[in-house]
Order: sequence, then C-alpha cells, then structure tokens
Amino acid sequence: MTVVDNIPRASAEATDAHGPVAELHAVRARAAAGPSERATEAQHAKGKLTARERIELLLDPGSFNEVEQLRRHRATGFGLEAKKPYTDGVITGWGTVEGRTVFVYAHDFRIFGGALGEAHATKIHKIMDMAISAGAPLVSLNDGAGARIQEGVSALAGYGGIFQRNTRASGVIPQISVMLGPCAGGAAYSPALTDFVFMVRDTSQMFITGPDVVKAVTGEEITQNGLGGADVHAETSGVAHFAYDDEETCIAEVRYLLSMLPQNNRSCPPPVASDDRADRRSEVLLDLVPTDGNRPYDMHQVIEELVDDGDCLEIHERWARNIICALARMDGQVVGIVANQPQSLAGVLDIEASEKAARFVQMCDAFNIPIITLLDVPGFLPGVDQEHGGIIRHGAKLLYAYCNATVPRISLILRKAYGGAYIVMDSQSIGADLTYAWPTNEIAVMGAEGAANVIFRRQIAEAEDPEAMRTRMVKEYKAELMHPYYAAERGLVDDVIDPADTRQVLIASLAMLRTKHADLPFRKHGNPPQ
Repeated sequence: MTVVDNIPRASAEATDAHGPVAELHAVRARAAAGPSERATEAQHAKGKLTARERIELLLDPGSFNEVEQLRRHRATGFGLEAKKPYTDGVITGWGTVEGRTVFVYAHDFRIFGGALGEAHATKIHKIMDMAISAGAPLVSLNDGAGARIQEGVSALAGYGGIFQRNTRASGVIPQISVMLGPCAGGAAYSPALTDFVFMVRDTSQMFITGPDVVKAVTGEEITQNGLGGADVHAETSGVAHFAYDDEETCIAEVRYLLSMLPQNNRSCPPPVASDDRADRRSEVLLDLVPTDGNRPYDMHQVIEELVDDGDCLEIHERWARNIICALARMDGQVVGIVANQPQSLAGVLDIEASEKAARFVQMCDAFNIPIITLLDVPGFLPGVDQEHGGIIRHGAKLLYAYCNATVPRISLILRKAYGGAYIVMDSQSIGADLTYAWPTNEIAVMGAEGAANVIFRRQIAEAEDPEAMRTRMVKEYKAELMHPYYAAERGLVDDVIDPADTRQVLIASLAMLRTKHADLPFRKHGNPPQ
C-alpha cells in the first residue's frame, strides 16, 4: 500500500474491494474536511461559517447529495500545479427544504478565497443545468473573491456561462442569492440576475469597483461596507431584498422564503393548513384607517389583519418604503400583496416605488402567485428630480408589469386613489379581475381641493369671499364626483364592501379565480420600459 496526498492507496495486487473502498472513504473525508483546520479557524474568526456548515443549515438534515466532490482544476503556472485541492473551492449538489428538492452551490472561501476558475465554473454550470432540467429552486451561497486571476480569461468565460444560465432560468425556477462574503466586479451580476438577494451585515459586500479603485479614480474615500455593505444595498441601492445580522438567521429566512415559492413556473406554491378562519371578521379595520385622507396610518397593520395569523414576509422592506411588497398566506394559499404605505411620503408612487413593485409583480406572475393590491395613493410624486430621473419611464414599468400579468389579480381601494397612480395600481381598466372598495374610498383625477381650483378658478377669483367660494366648490365637487359609490355606479368597482368583511371577500374571490386561465398573444417577448 502506498501513500499519496496523505491518503493510503490500495495496492494493485488487492484481490477484493475492501482496500479501494477504504481509500474512497479516506479521499471523501479529506475532501469534506477542507484544506486545513487553520483555514477553518480563520473563516470562523471572521464571523463566517464554512461552506458545508452553511449547506447544513439550509437543507433538511441528511438530505444533501454532493456532485463532483472530487473535482480538481487542471491549470498550470503561477504555482497552481502544486495546489490542486478537491472541490476546487465550490461545493455543489442538491437536497431538500421541508421535503422539497432544492439545488445549491456554495463557495468555499478556504480554497483559493472562493475564487472562480475553469473547473470551479464548470461545476456551477452543471448544477445550474440540473436545477433547470429538474425544475427545482437554485440557491447560491456566495463567498468568493471573484475570478481566479491565475487562470486568466478562462475564469471570465466561466462567469459568462453563469450569467447565461441565470437568464435562461429566470421566470422558470426560483433563484436565490445569499451573500455571505465579498462579491466584487463582474461576479456581482449573477446575484443581480436572480430573483432574491440576501445579505449579512459586516461580512458581505457587493460592488463593481472596490474602495481602492473608487479612491484612485474619483478621490472619494469609503469603506467596503460603506460602499457595498448589506445596509447600503437594503436601504439605498435596492440591490438586496433582505439584510440580517448573522448567517444563521439569514439562512433560516431563506428556508422560509422557499416555503412560500413553487418549485418552478409550472407549479403553485405549497398550501399550508391554517387555523385562522376564512370568514373571520376584522372589526378593528373600521378604526384603523382614518376617513381623513390627509391622516397617515400604518398599512402593515391592515395587512396583518387580512392575512393568516398576521404573518407575512416583506420583500425590500427598507427600500422604497412608500410601497409595501409582501408574500403571505390567505386561507393557507400564498398571495403577493402590493400596498401603498401612507406612513411614508403619504404613499405616493415615485421612481423607486415603481421599480420595486414592478419587479415584485413580475415575480408573482412568473411563479403563479395571485396578486392583491391595496390602494391608498394620492398620485405620483411631483418634482424636478423625479421628472428628470425618468418617472414616466419608471412608472411605466409598474403599469407594464400589471398589464402583462395573467395570475389572479384583485384590487381594493381603502381610501384615496387619484390620477394616473390609480390607473397604474391595477385598476379594473388595466385588467384587474375584481376591484373592491371600502365606503371611505375617493377615486378621482385629483384631490377635491386641486380639482376645484382648476374647474372653478374664475368663480373663485371673482367671488367677494374667495375662500368661502373655494370651500363651497370643494364640497360640491366631492358631492358630485367623489362620493364612495360614484365608481361602483359606473362599473369601475365591482362592489363596495364592509371593511370588516374584507378577509372573507378576498379569500372567496381568490378561490373562484384559482382556475383562471389567460392567453397572451404569441410573441418572442415583450419590450418593457427600461
């Protein structure tokens, strides 16, 4: 028996399989252990788990099946030929989350800093192809230093293959990127192409050019976290959908999100039995939403009253807070909720809110998740910055997303719904299947004060008491065009409902629409506003 790489090798004269099997177990143990205890301790010292520890947290116990564990790179030069660790710095395979198949790849920072080389990329390509073929979600646990410089352009081509597969899988299987370390340069585009991005504070960063390059080019000095940390991307850029303080919480939330998603675009999210009665009345809603349209309230409280057990998962919670996007269950079935938030900017639509909601609507439509829209919107945010920033173009993204969606769509007008924002927020005229309103609703081109100033400008100017005339004209406009039943009388609202019955009405409507089928005209793809 010989020894190679500190692993006993069976003699060629062996007459049974015991020796080769023992050798196999030794090789696998070596591959699973990683490069060294010292490398593992260094990873832990940074407050980070190892790739295998992360996979164990993500998947059901004992369910992981590894692919190409014994893969090694074939590169030479720059000392690479003397260092050929098993896995080549990425662990790939599949397992289950709550009994459903999930594919995963995890960068192992202990090996080449998790940098991507040709063999490393080929492993990722293979597991992505397997996920697409099997029709199951793909989760990437990212902790890598970018392209492996020693392998040159071969490494860059590896990223191209990942991007191409991200795009091919888009809208076919859920793709989730979990950022658990650095992600710089072109590597950052793969997470940007996926459906959801998770980040961990202090240990994960994403940027195209790092602080040193930024300083050299612009003179600006900034830390890695200040440039591309979790809070920056969760609050300012909108790149990250979720940000957490530690890896354990982050990965637990990934599991929760997967429980709300289907396996692929040909299936529906799994239902969950609920003890929350479908016909539960919510009398608290009568007091929760003020009738005065200028008074703010927290739309989260409305959502909590409507969904099962008050439980929901908000997407992009800290970015564009004037609109809420959340996944929840009603009568055990997953729904997507889009809602204006009167507590932030009075719930107006602006550039960021439009982008946030548009992407969410597209995701729900791709994965067969019905959409409920809760309206309390005074319009689009006015201002030079908004106009010059392209509010027309960005607002059209939300309009396009709703018009293109074929899943069940129900809208509910709680209070005010003015102007173009009313149309864009899934009004009946753009294809909502059912539209309801509370008796506190005000649907109009604009608020009564603004409308009266336009329509009765001359009368107000010529009156002996302009303010008294303005007050009278505002009341007249409200009485004629903004009473709660005006839209219902014209068929623009299917029904005006008791707020306390909202949950029951929505659940019954969703049940009716569950078998909805809609055909779109044949086309290669649309050309949505950018």
